[in-house]
Amino acid sequence: MTGQAPPTRLWGARFSGGPADALTRLSTSVQFDWRLAPYDLLASRAHARVLRAAGLLDEHELSRLLVALDELDHDARHGLFRPSTEDEDVHTALERGLLERVGSLGGKLRAGRSRNDQIATDLRLYLRDHARQVVSRLVELETALVDQAERTMHVPAPGMTHMQHAQPVLFAHQLLAHVQAFARDVARLQDWDRRAAVSPLGAGALAGSSLPLDPQAVATELGFSSAAANSIDAVSDRDFAAEFLFCAALAGVHLSRLGEEVVLWTTSEFRWVELDDSFATGSSIMPQKKNPDVAELARGKAGRLVGDLTALLTVLKGLPLAYDRDLQEDKEPVFDAVDTLLLVVPAVAGMIATMRVNEARLAQTAADGFALATDVAEHLVRRGVPFREAHEAVGHLVVWCSVHDVDLGDVSDDDLRTISEHLTPDVRSVLSVEGALAARATPGGTAPARVREQLDDVRQLVHEHAAWAADG
Repeated sequence: MTGQAPPTRLWGARFSGGPADALTRLSTSVQFDWRLAPYDLLASRAHARVLRAAGLLDEHELSRLLVALDELDHDARHGLFRPSTEDEDVHTALERGLLERVGSLGGKLRAGRSRNDQIATDLRLYLRDHARQVVSRLVELETALVDQAERTMHVPAPGMTHMQHAQPVLFAHQLLAHVQAFARDVARLQDWDRRAAVSPLGAGALAGSSLPLDPQAVATELGFSSAAANSIDAVSDRDFAAEFLFCAALAGVHLSRLGEEVVLWTTSEFRWVELDDSFATGSSIMPQKKNPDVAELARGKAGRLVGDLTALLTVLKGLPLAYDRDLQEDKEPVFDAVDTLLLVVPAVAGMIATMRVNEARLAQTAADGFALATDVAEHLVRRGVPFREAHEAVGHLVVWCSVHDVDLGDVSDDDLRTISEHLTPDVRSVLSVEGALAARATPGGTAPARVREQLDDVRQLVHEHAAWAADG
């Protein structure tokens, strides 16, 4: 190490005085972009090798720079090197650290690149890395839902539309519906990653470089599929950040939807599930309370994720090409979304994995609300009755049962004939929850055989998601 370097500024030679304090406070971003340091150093190593290939560094200089960058990376990761109050951003801080280690040689690394293409590269590297971390957590949630579905494969439950009892379903079918949504979230992130795998490094400030650099070599070393095709677009594009935030926001919506159902399922009115003590809280005044805070916070955090997306889209709207300082505002929404998902998803996964399902309660209420009425109507259709007439006849039957406070199977033969000529005693043959479930045997339906197929397919899909997340 050559000793403490003076305060570093990556610009200013053209200015006769320093910036005002108000400008410094406004423009400083190191307090939040410091988390990009490992990615900036990764890109710096690749850039150093390209400078060597271009003849702008000799082998000894390259070796010294790579050793210094490795030391700086170690020190930054372990808190031995930290940004100072005078560092404007992560790039300024790291150049100061490099100058402290190799002196003026560190200044050679700035050749052929700008903070404009650096930050675009750093943010892509950060998001591609953290997208896989998010997927790993989503895999845990998918697994928790699948395991609960496996345990409840035999449990009938009320299926609902408009929050009204509709038709019986297997509770496993309901759980796997949530898995499908999270599987789409993973698929979106995988698809996003293919578009984000473009390296901006080499674009410079906006026009490329007159130095004999090799952007494709940098892209390959950094794990990108290609270098940017247009240098102006390379430094100004934040589609990848906005699209990531959309993926995060929609995942948040799915977490909120699951959270809302868990809140309902745990109420005294439903009593479908009980949360484990480790994933519930109590009341400071009511000793009997067991509150589904994880589920409620999942709902609340969805608003935050949607807000992050809205914030960035609003920043990007109407920006002229190429780089504008407005883009300093791209990082905090992205960091917040990553932090939020990595905080919320494991908590929801733990809640789902440990909740206890009240199988007796679910089975007891599966046919409530005349949930087998559709089966009666479809039975009439199989006998040749037009569905319009079958629907009307069963509707009259439901009204009659409501007035007389009886269930469908309790209506006498005489009363059935009085209600409609189509209603004969054989309709009772379809008035069982087990029969209703077995009858829904179309692909994707709630019949036990179909749900078993779905469960097996989803397990394989989750295995593939886990493999993708690990292949970083």
